Amino acid sequence: MESQDLPLAGRSAVITGANQGLGRSIAEHFVRAGASVLITARGEALLSQTAAELRSCIRLPQQQVLARVADVSQERDCHDTALQAFAKLDNPCILVNNAGVYGPFGLVEENDWAEWVQAVQINLFGTVLMCRAFLPHLRRARYGKIINLSGGGATAPLPRISSYAASKAAVVRFTETLAEETRDAGIDVNAVAPGALNTRLMDELLAAGPDKVGPAFYEKMTQVRNSGGTPLAKGAELCVFLASAASDGITGRLLSAVWDDWANLPHNKNQLANSDIYTLRRITPEDRGGWKKCA
Repeated sequence: MESQDLPLAGRSAVITGANQGLGRSIAEHFVRAGASVLITARGEALLSQTAAELRSCIRLPQQQVLARVADVSQERDCHDTALQAFAKLDNPCILVNNAGVYGPFGLVEENDWAEWVQAVQINLFGTVLMCRAFLPHLRRARYGKIINLSGGGATAPLPRISSYAASKAAVVRFTETLAEETRDAGIDVNAVAPGALNTRLMDELLAAGPDKVGPAFYEKMTQVRNSGGTPLAKGAELCVFLASAASDGITGRLLSAVWDDWANLPHNKNQLANSDIYTLRRITPEDRGGWKKCA
């Protein structure tokens, strides 16, 4: 039974890329909120260690923490992960697509093409493949929560990190599109922008250096790192909200963990449903008061 203290009690979630960083924080917040989890990642040793640590956070007798080595860019891995979740967990109604990489840094024409494609395969195709694997089960249950992790590349250009930017923008548009496809199936699909995080990805970016990522962006990210970055808990808390019954009916949105007043969205569901707030959209001159007229 759900409560304010345990909003995910009686629910189970699959969380990809959950052996470290934001994925691990999401998994811990889910377990502390009463959920059972199946965490996946490609690195077996760290994944097993994370699962053991998460078991110490269990609060209810029926909770489970399972782990599975999986590569979200591989269709078979996604299919088998879904089968395990629905065979071993009670009410696996939540899917969190967190697995992601930056991909190559530098000018697009100078990037290694195989690395560029691989980033799209993990960030975009991995998200789509996991959704494809879970959707038949969620449709049969007539209920589900899909949470896709986005990033700064979805809402603003990210020169010299083009595969990441393109794939994350595509994830948001896919989220909005899938929300429409599942609107009558009781499945809510949303994207989360967690903020600038001081994680392994940040380390990779700074290690690439200003020549690869650009001096201005390098300086900006250095300042973020030195300040500690956005706390992982902010994104994790938003994911708990989107996985809970409190967010039922909120779908097709890109929500910022840092800037958006997401906790009060349940009070504005009707207005939200009939608006394009928290979505990608095209801005026209009329939206900005029209073109400036020449004197």
